[in-house]
Amino acid sequence: MTSNPIVMALAPVFFVMLLGYAAGRIRIVDNHHVEGLNALVMDFALPASLFAATASASRSQTIEQVPLFLVSGLTMLVLYVAWYWYARTFTGATKSDASLQALTIGFPNLAGVGLPILTSVLGPAGTIPVAVVLATGSILISPLTLIVVEMNTSKAEGAEMSVGQVLVAIRRALTKPVVLAPALGILLSLSDLNLDALAHACLALIGNATAGVALFVTGLVLSAQSFRLDWKVVAATAASDIIRPLLAAAIVYGLRVAPDTAKTAILLAAGPSGFVGILFAVNYRLDSATAGSMVTASTGFSIVTMAIAIAVLFPH
Repeated sequence: MTSNPIVMALAPVFFVMLLGYAAGRIRIVDNHHVEGLNALVMDFALPASLFAATASASRSQTIEQVPLFLVSGLTMLVLYVAWYWYARTFTGATKSDASLQALTIGFPNLAGVGLPILTSVLGPAGTIPVAVVLATGSILISPLTLIVVEMNTSKAEGAEMSVGQVLVAIRRALTKPVVLAPALGILLSLSDLNLDALAHACLALIGNATAGVALFVTGLVLSAQSFRLDWKVVAATAASDIIRPLLAAAIVYGLRVAPDTAKTAILLAAGPSGFVGILFAVNYRLDSATAGSMVTASTGFSIVTMAIAIAVLFPH
């Protein structure tokens, strides 16, 4: 049993996530104020890990990730737009809530689940694809969500959002460490410059904390959300855990992507919904309960879908 690669890949991930959930539930850790731990992951550990991985890659390795960028970007954008339209048309959600739900469903939990799963399946080489896909979502749909929310917030306050405010929202999204770090690492790699061994060792020390802390924080965030199961949550779970990887599979087939890249793109697309939407919702005082229920249900169901994805894509 313990030698089963699927169990070895998934069990540690959900064990640490459950530790975070339990710690939040029994109040060992304050699950309503996770800003510090989230900053540790998103502003320090994860950027350090992504920069070290991308900057250490050769120029040819980085160029090989272009198809992954295209597949992941298309997958996220299509699902984002589809859910935004669905939420606005059939559920009566506001523009802000619809965009946050679309972000939650379209952007998988790469830091907490994607990174440890892919490194378990592919080894250390799995960090580079995760960095590319994470940067893809951070560059494409995170700024889009911030713009929609900022515009709707300004409109609710009786003010039209100016071009300057739109540019500020874009700047805020693109200058986050989790976006800048892999982007700078990719530029360094494309310049054919090698990251100094000492710099790599320094970055790796904090970067090695990423997977465990991100999983713990994911569980902690979920423990603070009130869970309600309704048809909207069921539909969101199906969209993130089933439709997203199937959409990625259709795109890699249409673009005739190389098998190794195709498998990586589909496996990362099979990850559960990310919690960035929850953090945005809390920050803007919007509906975090719906996004929280979507993430909780998606995370639980992803045990099944990711096990199937690993078994089909990486049978050996």
